[in-house]
Amino acid sequence: MNIRHIAPLIALLAFTTCFAQTTEDAKLRTIQGEFAQLQSQLDSVRARLEKAKLAVMGHDLAQWGYPALAAGDEVVVHPGHALVWNDTYKVPKWTAHIIMPDIMEGNLARIDTFLPDPLIKTNTALITSYWYSGYDRGHMVPSADMRWSLDALKATYFYSNIAPQKPELNRGAWADLEDWMRRYVHYSGHRVFVVTAPILGPDMPLLNKPKAEADVSAPPYFFKAMVDLDAPVKKGIAFVMSNGLNDHGLLTYACSIDSVEKLSGLDLYPALDDTLENRIEAMHNTQDWYGEGDRAMGEVAPLIPPLPGGRFSTTQAKYHIGNKATICGTVVSTRRTKKANALYLNFDRMYPNQDFYATVWDSNSPNFSYDPETFLQGRKVCVTGMITTYNDIARISINNEDEITFWEDVVKGGDQR
Repeated sequence: MNIRHIAPLIALLAFTTCFAQTTEDAKLRTIQGEFAQLQSQLDSVRARLEKAKLAVMGHDLAQWGYPALAAGDEVVVHPGHALVWNDTYKVPKWTAHIIMPDIMEGNLARIDTFLPDPLIKTNTALITSYWYSGYDRGHMVPSADMRWSLDALKATYFYSNIAPQKPELNRGAWADLEDWMRRYVHYSGHRVFVVTAPILGPDMPLLNKPKAEADVSAPPYFFKAMVDLDAPVKKGIAFVMSNGLNDHGLLTYACSIDSVEKLSGLDLYPALDDTLENRIEAMHNTQDWYGEGDRAMGEVAPLIPPLPGGRFSTTQAKYHIGNKATICGTVVSTRRTKKANALYLNFDRMYPNQDFYATVWDSNSPNFSYDPETFLQGRKVCVTGMITTYNDIARISINNEDEITFWEDVVKGGDQR
């Protein structure tokens, strides 16, 4: 075949290929257009769904979640939360919001742009009051509770939702409490109604910076109260923390809603039936607040220091690294590993979140008249030894049962070690 015969074939092949590419490109563009149209429809439906959820939240919050209003109280309603502003001290009198199971789907990032509240008539432009004051701008309604809605997230950055908190509180136990509440919502799948407020006191320090536009008072205490009205057995609990270091373990700050009402002067959840209100506001059992599948279920509050005989709680163990000491707490779980050839006794909190644990090496097993793995489970004990660390967690290696004292004997005074 010579060139005269090949040339037409090459031209035909090129035309066919070009036609095929043009056809496939057209199909691709058509499908892309359909996808863009569906994506636009999905975005529209998602926006309507979010708006509807916020509307339901606002309705339910107003019906069940507001504290009783006092004379002069004016409720300010934002997407996702509501509040009453205390203009005398430039802090919220209280905030109320609902933590929704939607938090697990929320992925919006922090904004960190704090703004005056446009719905409050008086001055809430407080940036100069907080700047270099030594206090954090502490959210009453956590921004992380609203990461599923941009409008609700933005509203948490109004100064009407902010109060002065020492960094030790805001970045420590307060943040742990917020995580604890969200974890319950995640594992239970229930909404919780939350009221947060400062507890005012006499002679509160002022954030009176020289160039500040307003004086802001720093409250000595804060509380959070929450109720689960979706659970088959409705329940409530509260936490009170000082405006500073709270390092005795989160669960030690749990209390009843009744006690918070006495401290704050607020009447919480007044819309509930009196019988139900009285029952749930007397509750403070932290064990009720762990949903199915939560690996932290079973953790308990550490013992509150000071302990008798110079003993220490599990949260204090980290301050005695390198010294011989006696640490007391509840063995909430045990774990035996073949790799380390040892038994681990986790105190107060579950692995891997424990503040302290004790180790019994297999070589020391003959020094026990009982099996520590089963016999010590769930019991309050004190262990004595040299405190070391592994992966920044305090621990003691137990050589024999004489280094273990049962808490009931300590309380009875039967052991003076």
